[in-house]
Amino acid sequence: MSLAVINIGGSHDGSLDGAELAGDAVVCEGDRIAWIGDSADVVPADHATIVDAAGATLIPGLIDSHVHSTFGDYTPRQQTVGFLESYVHGGTTTSISASEVHVPGRPRDVAGVKALAVAAQRSFLDYHPGGMTVHAGAVILEPGLTRADFAELRSLGVRLAKGGFGAFADAREYIPMVHDARAEGIVVMCHSGGGSIPGSKAKIDADLLIEMEPDVAGHVNGGPTSLTVEENRRIVQEGRGIALQLVQAGNLRSAIDVAERALEIDDFRRILIATDTPTGTGVLPLGMLRSMAELASLGPLSAAQTVSASTGNVADVYGLDAGRLRVGAPADLVVLDAPVGCSVDTAFGALERGDIPAVAVVITMGEVRVTRSRNTPPPIKGVTCTTH
Repeated sequence: MSLAVINIGGSHDGSLDGAELAGDAVVCEGDRIAWIGDSADVVPADHATIVDAAGATLIPGLIDSHVHSTFGDYTPRQQTVGFLESYVHGGTTTSISASEVHVPGRPRDVAGVKALAVAAQRSFLDYHPGGMTVHAGAVILEPGLTRADFAELRSLGVRLAKGGFGAFADAREYIPMVHDARAEGIVVMCHSGGGSIPGSKAKIDADLLIEMEPDVAGHVNGGPTSLTVEENRRIVQEGRGIALQLVQAGNLRSAIDVAERALEIDDFRRILIATDTPTGTGVLPLGMLRSMAELASLGPLSAAQTVSASTGNVADVYGLDAGRLRVGAPADLVVLDAPVGCSVDTAFGALERGDIPAVAVVITMGEVRVTRSRNTPPPIKGVTCTTH
């Protein structure tokens, strides 16, 4: 079965520079993008589904790299069912686990944390709530884990780890463990800043992050308590190999400061936008778009840069093939527009004035999942979806 999106207005291919598509039409075959070109060359009768963007904007599906999934589409932290499916209505088509730390009674021993990671990873292999792809199973770093354990986990399909919740007497004990996990091909995110849940221990500061060298400084703008301004300077300037994850559940002032510093040294590729939800801040179906609007209207990023930081930048850090609009990439696409009542008429214009865009259509794995989001106002333009 094939699907075509035609009459695209503005676009963003997910790349660092936010290039527009070479054409105003995209054709998807199965779960992949098969062709990009001109709408005039698309024969509607050849496709099972036609999405007429009517001049609205097309971007890759958003990738939220800080979601606390557990099992199924349920969060014990907020006792909410169906939150991931609701995030799809906010344009998020892929989420990445920041560990299953909220599983009630979660294990803390070596065998238990390994089993939890494998079980979570397996449970989402063929389960797609609302059509979302969930990269689950982030092993929680606990005392006793060895490089051999990380090698075993990687062989079983676990490719994520999270530091910051372990029962370490001294946070410096994370350093060799992070290095061992990374050496086995596991992408490591580490907590940044002050504690975030009951039982959290000492702050993980810039000095520790720089020495630890995780792949990602999770919620570097605070989760919820941020680093100091001087620590922001150090992590940006001295931690050049560390991705800087800015989250909705953190400190906006700190997020703006980190983003400004990264741009000053021409290191925008390290900026990732995420939500860090569900947490005490809650369930935020529009969390990605809200952060994008804040950083584009109050912060230093352009609207195009916020898309890059929510798609291709994330994919590059995590080694995903999602987050791009190009032939062969996953057919995860979002049609955005200015919302009804907005003073501008494009999605990017809405972001730059601080308005959350209208999510008009969401496509994942080549299938239309959302037409007119239940979480945003409708689009200004007459976007339609027709199935033959």
